[in-house]
Amino acid sequence: MSNSSQTGIVVVFYWPDDDCVKRANRMSEFGLCVVVDNTERSSSARDLGLDERVVYVSNGENLGIATALNQGIRRLVEVGCVAALLFDQDSEPTEDLLNELPRMLARELASGRRVALIGPAYEDLRLGGTAPFVRFAFPALKRIQPVGTELLDVDFLITSGSCLNLCAWGEIGPMDDSLFIDFVDLEWCVRARRANYAILGAPTLRLAHELGGEPIRVLGRNYPNHSAIRHYYLFRNVIALVKRRYMPWSWKGNELLKLPFRIAIYGIWLRPRMQHLRMAALGTWHGLRGRMGALQKSQ
Repeated sequence: MSNSSQTGIVVVFYWPDDDCVKRANRMSEFGLCVVVDNTERSSSARDLGLDERVVYVSNGENLGIATALNQGIRRLVEVGCVAALLFDQDSEPTEDLLNELPRMLARELASGRRVALIGPAYEDLRLGGTAPFVRFAFPALKRIQPVGTELLDVDFLITSGSCLNLCAWGEIGPMDDSLFIDFVDLEWCVRARRANYAILGAPTLRLAHELGGEPIRVLGRNYPNHSAIRHYYLFRNVIALVKRRYMPWSWKGNELLKLPFRIAIYGIWLRPRMQHLRMAALGTWHGLRGRMGALQKSQ
């Protein structure tokens, strides 16, 4: 990798298995790889079997995806990296993706374009294959198919597989720790675009990535399936972000329209029903009250 000294990698762990460790070790061949572990236990790189080239940060508790990403990115900034490839522990990037995304970002920046983030289209065969890129619109999001060779202007990208311009990090700011998980990537992309940075989709690249657990099929369509606690964060963060003035009205309208359908899906198709509904209701209440960060067991 020609620009490996300038491009670093951040991988977030949460109860990783051996395959997660193997993927991180493989990525360390392409640049400085920082693994931030949110697992609720104290561990060491040697215990996990991580390569000695990997920088391992063990939090000993789940501090959330936003905080973990911020920790890893700050490590890369400190050593002078100018770009960061971001991954979940279960993402399987190809060598082509690891090489091409930083090159694409460097080319765009060299041309004078203000770019914050470039990312591939992601593939989840369980949900129907390659997902389209998205622009905000109302009453339905505008879906842009990943075709052609030109980079596409989009409104947001999922974190995993994206390549972040660290030179813009200071101006845009870090991920929002208070969100903990869910909509962390979307909120950061909104701030980036408000700062006149572009978010670009690379239609020629793909990332194998699974959203949530085994999908549920509702009226002939597959939907991502998450735990009840994830539904707490989803509902809470939707309400919290709807209250923020800088979030686009088109996004707010879409999310508010979806909430009743999500409640119906949780109450009819997911088990245990009452647990999912209770956590969705609690998340809504906390979002209205402004209770953010990690959900405490006493709440």
